Amino acid sequence: MQRRHLTCLGTLALCLALATPSAALDLDLEPPELPSLVSSDTQAVSGEEVRLGRTWLRQFRARAPIWQDPITQAYVDSLVARLLPYSSLSGIRPITTLVASEQLNAFAVPGGVIGINAGLFAFADQEAPMVSVVAHELGHLSQHHYARGKARAEQTQIPTMAAMLAGMLIAAGGGGDAGIAAAMGSQAAFIQDQLAYSRRFEREADRAGLQTMAGAGYDPQAMVDMFRTMQRMIALQGGNPPEFLLTHPVTESRISDAQSRVDQVHATPTRGQSLEYQLVRARALLAIHDRDPSQAVTRQNRDSVPEDARRYLRALIDAEQGRTDQALNTLDTLSRQHPDLAMLPATAAQVALDAGRVDAAITRGRHQLRLMPGYAPTTLVLGEALLQRDPDAAYRVLRDLSGQHPEDPQVFALLAEAAGHSGRKAWGHLARAEQLQLTGHIDRGIEQLDVAKKVAEETSDTNALARIEQRREAFIGYRETMEDFR
Repeated sequence: MQRRHLTCLGTLALCLALATPSAALDLDLEPPELPSLVSSDTQAVSGEEVRLGRTWLRQFRARAPIWQDPITQAYVDSLVARLLPYSSLSGIRPITTLVASEQLNAFAVPGGVIGINAGLFAFADQEAPMVSVVAHELGHLSQHHYARGKARAEQTQIPTMAAMLAGMLIAAGGGGDAGIAAAMGSQAAFIQDQLAYSRRFEREADRAGLQTMAGAGYDPQAMVDMFRTMQRMIALQGGNPPEFLLTHPVTESRISDAQSRVDQVHATPTRGQSLEYQLVRARALLAIHDRDPSQAVTRQNRDSVPEDARRYLRALIDAEQGRTDQALNTLDTLSRQHPDLAMLPATAAQVALDAGRVDAAITRGRHQLRLMPGYAPTTLVLGEALLQRDPDAAYRVLRDLSGQHPEDPQVFALLAEAAGHSGRKAWGHLARAEQLQLTGHIDRGIEQLDVAKKVAEETSDTNALARIEQRREAFIGYRETMEDFR
């Protein structure tokens, strides 16, 4: 149901601190308006940032543990889309990635990449505190901290983004302390300088994030409350900060600055408690405690959550432990009680498929998509189920989904199977090539393009040939950029 073996990225966050060069700018804002910190003509993300960010993401996927949970992914994507109009970030559609780590962490990478650990959902017992972290990361992107910091990095000869991100990948790939040493080896003399300037960027990201939260209808006070909760967490852990605080240090002056801003915003929150968030959080808790689901229940019971979120978690556990009928009964009841929550029938369809009830999964998927067209997690389940009954139909479903989600490797992996089983061999190799390049295996992806071209020539598939040649040019560009990370 959830592909969710979690690995701790205990060393990644310090590398992330090194990955965000910072500048000597500390702009004095007028508190009531929370204006943008950069001029209006520089809001759009540069092509260089996009190129580096997308390349970084492919390398990250190749070496870091990714949490593949389409339902949680859909929630995070919709949340970012909700915040984006109020973030002053323009000219780009952010890409989110879920990290399979129980550590509290989130990060932003130039080019519009936002990463969120499973541990963030576990830590934030309500939606608004979690939103405050995402809004903060959008603040880093909207204020162009990479572009502004790059000048500072060049002045002090600090290694550029590509070199620092290479160190991040070493740590994320399991290098442990050796990865930290590799990342810091050429940078040790500059660490204190980096941290001093990054504190200023943290305050700027806070201010932008508060404005984003207020505009989207969330209570900005949740950000300040989140900071104070983190401070208490440090005290309880004997002074050892969570991953997030290694790159986002919380000080009293920072909290005071954020509180001052909140006091002057005069926001009227329109978004209250979210059952949808609590259901997603249940998935995260189970992903973290997959070896002992009772711990997920215990952690959920410590917080004030709706009973329906508790029932949802029990249904997930029932499904994991083979009690399929019981799980489906609970999910169907919840779906009737909350007909607007697409993730409930989507979960039921996935449970049916995981239990080998392929026809039931197809029926459930088609029924939901008639009522809620375009919901990606259900479309993915339907495509996977159709692979076992009607590969041609599966291909059509997954092809359309790949057009809507061109950065999702899981979609292309299934599309490759569907194309191959439905007699579209050239397109199958092309889809496999896309899946490989999205996960950082660019050389293997180009090899798949060569195979696809040969098959297309043998079958006189001119449409496939044209597409293959088009993608080859893009793949070569990806490979050239990836050289900067080696």
